[in-house]
Amino acid sequence: MSYDKAAFDAYIEANRKRFLKELGELIAIESVAADKRDTRPAAQWLKGRFEKLGAIVTLYELPDSESPVVMAEIGDGDKTLMIYDHYDVQPETPIELWDTPPFELVERDGLLYGRGVVDNKGELMVRIQTIENWLVTHGELPLKIRFVVEGEEEIGSLHLDHWAEEHRDILKADGCLWEGGGRDENDRISMAEGCKGIAYFELHVENAAYDLHSSLAPMVGNPAWRLVWALASMKDEQDNIIIDGYQDHVRGFSESLMQRIDQLPFNAERMKENLGITDWINGMTNAQAHRRHFTEPTMTISGFESGYTGVGTKTIVPAKAWCKLDFRLVPDLTPDLVEELVRNHLDKRGFTDIKIVRLAGEHPAMDPHDSDVKQAAIDACKETFGEEPLISPWFTGSGPLYPLSVMLDIPVISAGATWHPKARAHAPNENIFVKDYFDSMRFTAALFDIFGRS
Repeated sequence: MSYDKAAFDAYIEANRKRFLKELGELIAIESVAADKRDTRPAAQWLKGRFEKLGAIVTLYELPDSESPVVMAEIGDGDKTLMIYDHYDVQPETPIELWDTPPFELVERDGLLYGRGVVDNKGELMVRIQTIENWLVTHGELPLKIRFVVEGEEEIGSLHLDHWAEEHRDILKADGCLWEGGGRDENDRISMAEGCKGIAYFELHVENAAYDLHSSLAPMVGNPAWRLVWALASMKDEQDNIIIDGYQDHVRGFSESLMQRIDQLPFNAERMKENLGITDWINGMTNAQAHRRHFTEPTMTISGFESGYTGVGTKTIVPAKAWCKLDFRLVPDLTPDLVEELVRNHLDKRGFTDIKIVRLAGEHPAMDPHDSDVKQAAIDACKETFGEEPLISPWFTGSGPLYPLSVMLDIPVISAGATWHPKARAHAPNENIFVKDYFDSMRFTAALFDIFGRS
């Protein structure tokens, strides 16, 4: 049966309140893996919701983890579509900057607020509710769908590589629909075919047994200064990564790919306004910033802590200092390689006392190519929104595309309609538009229909 838009829309209108109530139930579960909160209730909630659809659901336990992988299978078409989402969310801090309770879905002025509403619980629920709508209004699905929903994405998908390798025989699919996708600064639907990788570390330095009186500073080492000097040796004042040998492993991109990036629309002034900035670093032009955003690896100090940071003065030589570093990776950088390069770089300069703790790592997945699932997403966008989507060769963030796409040789497209430039993913007051939530259902239904017939 082909996609009946009128029947699908009528079911949305009859169930709008219930659909949002369900989303609110999932938002209310504080599934924050980063600070070891119990994420299992979210996995169990999803298991029950998938079972209401009639799906076959399996929870796969992971070693030393309270966040099982939820796999749900439903449908019996000729084509198999893997759908990837995650049920863990970022910490809600700083909570004082939220205008509404972070774990309560609040509708206000056409927007839905709540932690995870854009990244990624909203889109996950859109896809589940789209299937319900299809089953009620159309009967059998036009394809087989396999959900892979994890609970460790926000901490680097620590166990997904190994899990996917162990289960590659049951993960075969004709295409993968990834999380993400939405509107850009020009209000155009945007999609992507891959992503950068990531390596995330902590660097730790310790010296004295306890914080010392700062009168001892002339003769006792200060871990905070030591860490500052180490960090300064890895990046120059023009923001270039100068770790020994690092740039030797950065693969250049083809001229055709560079031209494709250059041709992507870029509303730089609106982006600056949304970000609350006036200039790009080093006075770059908009064209330079756009190209660098897509193609350059990064090294970012995500946090730094040492000594006294309270009100007033406290004169000490800190006993400890530590920082968090994230590296966005492009080919041919890998997490293992970056860790080795950083270790060798520090040791060569006498920083052998700095301890490196690896927290997360994901390989880049940046080799775009044409596929049926990509074309289905393009056609679904045209059918739903009456416009041609923008297709980026990759998105500039990171995710576990490598184990579920590249490693398994499954073509992937990151596509949806809930993200927007002011969605504030990972920040207080995370939000999506109510309209986009339901439009994303219509887009997803069209994609199911087109891909199932391709």
